[in-house]
Amino acid sequence: MHDPAQAVAWLRTTKAIRERCHAMFSLAERHAMPNFELHLSAVPAAADYVAETIRQNYPTLQIPYHARWRHFAAGGIDRWGQLAKTLNADKNEIARIRFDLCVTSVLLDAGSGPQWKYDEEGRTVTRSEGLAVASLHAFKAGLFSGDKSKPLRADAAGLIPLAPNAIAHAFQVSDGNPLVGVDGRAALMRNLGQALKSRPDLFGSDARIGGLYDYLLSSAVKDGKLPATAILAAVLEGLGPIWPSRITLAGVNLGDVWRHRGLMSDDLTSGLIPFHKLSQWLTYSLVEIFEDAGITVTGLDDLTGLPEYRNGGLFIDLGVLVVRHDALKKYPVPVEDEAVVEWRALTLALLDHIADPVRERLGKTAAEMPLARILEGGTWAAGRRIAREKRPADGGPPLIIASDGTVF
Repeated sequence: MHDPAQAVAWLRTTKAIRERCHAMFSLAERHAMPNFELHLSAVPAAADYVAETIRQNYPTLQIPYHARWRHFAAGGIDRWGQLAKTLNADKNEIARIRFDLCVTSVLLDAGSGPQWKYDEEGRTVTRSEGLAVASLHAFKAGLFSGDKSKPLRADAAGLIPLAPNAIAHAFQVSDGNPLVGVDGRAALMRNLGQALKSRPDLFGSDARIGGLYDYLLSSAVKDGKLPATAILAAVLEGLGPIWPSRITLAGVNLGDVWRHRGLMSDDLTSGLIPFHKLSQWLTYSLVEIFEDAGITVTGLDDLTGLPEYRNGGLFIDLGVLVVRHDALKKYPVPVEDEAVVEWRALTLALLDHIADPVRERLGKTAAEMPLARILEGGTWAAGRRIAREKRPADGGPPLIIASDGTVF
């Protein structure tokens, strides 16, 4: 692939994600990964553990998608449902509001660190759920809106001025309640505002996140159906410029794409492995908005699993992946390090590998239980469960990643 535009376009596809991650998986099968050993003999026991976790969490096997909306309901409180009841708006405006909320919340979700917590009227909420609840309250207060008379929106006018202290205040950060990557989160919001402003074709003349809902309705919905990959493509196109300090190709910021010397080739994509983790999780979250608005989203399994520390931790903690060097477990590892790239690539491939065994144990087909449901009911929850069993002090992941608050 020698044309830059073609290479960038390919790296933004789920086909490229799977192809590169499964190529890494093939290297691991040949014991050619520098930092991890792959033990496929441990997969059946891992599938048992995931299936057991699903049955514990969802006895009827009615599993929702792995989406941000689950976190808004932390502690059994339907916070979005409560807010929705107060809205005097048609279904399309409600969808725009949900886009505004969901995109800002997902982009603010990268790992909080083990010490941070959010106090909601005496209820303590931590980790992803805490970040979701905090971002929901910030949204309701109009933090992301440039028009304080219309707080329930996120637009360029509200996002571009956001300073780290505004994020810190909204998330109750203090010396005794530290949150990882406050500066990175604030910068991401400001970058988001600039991206909205620069693409009126995607976000409308008022540079609002919810404009992307209208764009997809008009450009991608055919006969009441919308491909999941069309949502992802719009997310990657519209939000591509927001990521900091990333690899660029012909001046284009590639986002969640990293290098590994194990996959060198003679073209422009040499050594590059795309993941687009936050963008795909955001896409899974936006799917629900379209479905609730009466649009059928097709091809959900064209999206991939999510290479983050809960899914990745599951495979280390259950012995499917074995770390070759103890030092990796002792010190924070930079997100761009080849060890992290390997971990993420093998995690994504293993999620594909374990999906069918989990379905078999539950008596479900791929159509009945797409990967988005296995992620929510099984692997992500199982990763958190085994982490608490292995490391009861904080339930943290087996590897500590030095993140800037925009990847994990």
